[in-house]
Amino acid sequence: MAARLVRRCTCLLREATRLAPAVSPVSQLRLPQGTQKPLTSSATSPSSRLPGPLSELVEKEQVFAPYPGRQEVEQLIEKATQPEELLELLGGGHCLQQNHAALALIQLSRLLSEKPKDKATLIQDARFWQLLHLVNSQITVIWHGTLVKLLRSLYALGLPATSKELRSVEQEVRWRMRRLRYKHLAFLAESSATYMQEQGSQELLAELLVHLERRWAEIEDKRTVVAMMMKTGHLSESLMNRLEDKCLELVEQFGPEELRKVLVTLAAQNRRSVPLLRAISYHLVQKPFPLTKSILLDLAYAYGKLGFHQTQVFQRLAADLLPHTPSMTSSEVARCTKSFAFLKWLNLPLFEAFVQHVLDRAQSITLPHLCNMLLAFARVNFRPEREDPFFSLVHEKLGSELVGLEPALQVDVVWALCVLQQVQEAELQAVLRPEFHAQFLGGKSSKDQSTFQKLLHINATAQLEQHPEYTGPLLPTSALVPSPSALEQKMTPLQKELQETLKGLLGSADKGSFMVATQYGWVLDAEVLLDTESQLLPLRDFVAPHLAPSSGSQPLPPGAKRLAFLRWEFPNFNSRSKDLLGRFVLARRHLLAAGFLLVDVPYYEWMELKSEWQKSAYLKDKMRKAVAEELAK
Repeated sequence: MAARLVRRCTCLLREATRLAPAVSPVSQLRLPQGTQKPLTSSATSPSSRLPGPLSELVEKEQVFAPYPGRQEVEQLIEKATQPEELLELLGGGHCLQQNHAALALIQLSRLLSEKPKDKATLIQDARFWQLLHLVNSQITVIWHGTLVKLLRSLYALGLPATSKELRSVEQEVRWRMRRLRYKHLAFLAESSATYMQEQGSQELLAELLVHLERRWAEIEDKRTVVAMMMKTGHLSESLMNRLEDKCLELVEQFGPEELRKVLVTLAAQNRRSVPLLRAISYHLVQKPFPLTKSILLDLAYAYGKLGFHQTQVFQRLAADLLPHTPSMTSSEVARCTKSFAFLKWLNLPLFEAFVQHVLDRAQSITLPHLCNMLLAFARVNFRPEREDPFFSLVHEKLGSELVGLEPALQVDVVWALCVLQQVQEAELQAVLRPEFHAQFLGGKSSKDQSTFQKLLHINATAQLEQHPEYTGPLLPTSALVPSPSALEQKMTPLQKELQETLKGLLGSADKGSFMVATQYGWVLDAEVLLDTESQLLPLRDFVAPHLAPSSGSQPLPPGAKRLAFLRWEFPNFNSRSKDLLGRFVLARRHLLAAGFLLVDVPYYEWMELKSEWQKSAYLKDKMRKAVAEELAK
């Protein structure tokens, strides 16, 4: 069959060549002056210019009429400022041909874009439906660009999903999908994807996304790729992957606005595309373009939401934001503080400026904004220089409004005050009273379990740091028993190596315990007992008040010391710092107050130890130092 088709084409070409000299140029297809080429599937084929029988075959395949010159009707449509002017064109002696009816509907959509009541009235107008019928009859000769705008306009006008005319336009778009230029597909996706979801046009939307993904290499400008990521990236995982690849190609052309939009889009979709984030970070650092306050705030939010750490970017954001602090609103300050806290980035000049901003607006700042800042300060363990006036303001605001907050937020706020050592007795009593904490006992959700864990820390603060001033209430003893989930965390390489080294040092299993869950809400990596001669004692024989329920029956011998080993991983520290986050500073304070001697094992020290001998010697030295420091007191 293929051979027969080739022979037939050869015959046609031979006949066309024979007839070419005898044909007058007048018989050839001519376009009016100033017009463009007709949009046909064979418009660019060499055979479309041949006369005789072959050209007749091509003419039969023509679907779209050539673009005519600018007509009076089009000028009237463009100049119309009222819907009535467009509807009057039907009966005003004007001949609406080809695209005119479609252009009129597009203009109607523009005029009524912010007038929903007028849209409902328009749909009841018979002339509007007459326009739709006219468009439906001319659907095959409407130009590509006009067709996609027409579909967007029909969606915007609120045409019923069951409308025959709407379905006809949708079907025509599907038929032409392969022939539409990528900019038309992109426009349709940007402007109509939401409408398609609402109107139930899922098949059209799915087909559109497939074509956008397959033809992604046709994207040539930064505006298209950024708009596509914002509008349609969340609808298709594979399309978003392609758009990220195209962003990497075009990122050098991006300005501050494009970088902001891409980062915020990634943050909104929680897509941590490391190659793209690295490229964006590089250009933010290397290019000297100015960043406005709104862009700086969005960049800080995006980096914080994605948890992507880039020191030079953070330094620039902090340095550029500092001069803007006096002009920022309380909401912007709270939002920015929260973003930097997520990044674990403590910039002292910037955070001090935030505190000054709060004190300058003490009367107008709202409690939610103050709570966000308090939680951020607790995360990075920031104690401001003007802490007395700042925390006086916090207690003043909380005095009457604490009980009105959401229960989980009440716990978060009091826990933050415990971390910063600023909690008051009334605030402890507010969250430790039985009728309040009962709602979190036995909670199965991760949020409830996290909230109850903080209640354990608050209870420990009341017991260990407020005693004897605090008179109660406290959590019931039954609530202090650690849940099984407290020990279900995956073992890290540092934790595994630490346990193996300690087991070699202890020699006997009864001389130490590993992964000890205390009643204070903290888990010890290991625990040992030493007598006055620094010899190991069997743990199970002696009373352990830090456990719930308590184990052992014998009191500790005079001079005996209980040592707790605590490993500190990379995520436990502020970014680019050896300062622990507030949560772990609180853990150290509680365990010290409970009578433990602490053996800290930070990751940056352990990484330098290569052999088992070095690791054993390191832990022995740490234990000797802890005992010596205690004796020196």
